[in-house]
Amino acid sequence: MAEPTLSPDTWANVARFTLDTTPDDFPDDVLDAAALMTLDTIGITIGAGPMQAGQIARESTVALYGAGRQDLSARMMFDGRRVSLAGSAFAAATQTDNLDGHDGYNPTKGHIGVVVVPTLAALSETTPDFTGREALTAVTIGYEVAGRAGISLHNSVSDYHTSGAWNALGVVAMAARLRGMSEIQMREAMGIAEYHGPRSQMMREIANPTMLHDGSGQGALVGLSAAIMAELGFTGAPAITIEEDQVAHHWQDLGSFWQMQHQYVKPYPICRWAHASIDATRAILLEHGLTHGDIAKIEVNTFHEGACLFQGMPDDTSKAQYSLPFAVATMVVHGRIGVEHITGSGLSDPLVAQVLDRIIVTETAKHSDRFPMGRFADVTITTTDGRVLESGDIHARGGPEAPMERAEVIAKFMEFASPSLGDARASAIRDAVLGLTDENSKFSDLAALIFDAP
Repeated sequence: MAEPTLSPDTWANVARFTLDTTPDDFPDDVLDAAALMTLDTIGITIGAGPMQAGQIARESTVALYGAGRQDLSARMMFDGRRVSLAGSAFAAATQTDNLDGHDGYNPTKGHIGVVVVPTLAALSETTPDFTGREALTAVTIGYEVAGRAGISLHNSVSDYHTSGAWNALGVVAMAARLRGMSEIQMREAMGIAEYHGPRSQMMREIANPTMLHDGSGQGALVGLSAAIMAELGFTGAPAITIEEDQVAHHWQDLGSFWQMQHQYVKPYPICRWAHASIDATRAILLEHGLTHGDIAKIEVNTFHEGACLFQGMPDDTSKAQYSLPFAVATMVVHGRIGVEHITGSGLSDPLVAQVLDRIIVTETAKHSDRFPMGRFADVTITTTDGRVLESGDIHARGGPEAPMERAEVIAKFMEFASPSLGDARASAIRDAVLGLTDENSKFSDLAALIFDAP
């Protein structure tokens, strides 16, 4: 196998962007976007806390990833128990990943905030306090590096890999910046993280939904482990998703085009491949004032990956979050999709089961051709009185194509955070996160609120 041809200019640009920039080098609207995505992710972390997968992640971390050195330990988010730095990020990322309501980026076919926010929280436990704007700068660096690593990976290999395979590199970038690593240490850590990253095949999880989800817990664990190993002198081969010449063009706009501003926010805690179908159904229901009793048949036309989602009535939360027909049926019956619909008795809702049996899902070439840059579907509903109602092509809400309003994102945070924390603590976290953009803010203003158990 031939050795890859490396691009030293690309690496130099990544190193400068990660280690040498200041918050003043980042546009204010980019940092505003970072604050909003941070808030959205924390809301999902909180909402996922009581779920079985989150509980297992935290207990596994206590059992397996304790810290032998106090200076490399960190509390787990919304739990408070002290574990290793890498373990803290792993627990929160795994927990967040299992409530599929966190942000994503279309070109990567995956998720970044799910590791960035847990990494920021963990790193804050091992470094001196830093400003709110520095926190948002680190968040932005994590997004920008991870996003380009993801695009590079997807465009240079044949399999579709989970987010943990590439978002680990964003974790390394954040650690390098906040821990003051040298360029040489960062380069070794990038190589370690890429080499050890979980190159797990995403479509296996789609075919058989489990708590593995998008592999991001392992991405966080590998990324922070790689950073500490590099600090201690461990070496790694160059990260070819950054340094190989054939992917250099994916990095040329680093620091000029801000992926941070092009993330999507999920209005529902469901795989986004189902969102266009949900939104198309929702639009018809609202326009015509329909209820579940008015519907004889729902025909969903979507892209290949969406059509591959789980088809039956789910018997656990993982299947529920990866089921397009279940999500559409839930929207028809309840007019919304919340945590209560994908857990507990929501999994055996008889009305949802009845509507699900009336849904037909078909792959459509025109929608497949636009994936992953577009997530389109169209829906036709036949009513019990014989009307045939068509949605036309609908793009999933929440991204640049059909953005959610800032107020909607903030309201979403409160919806997911308040049931566990209460309105007072949830409101304090909301205000602290959005206040990170202020010149005089400190990350400790937020840190004081995100570690104690509910």
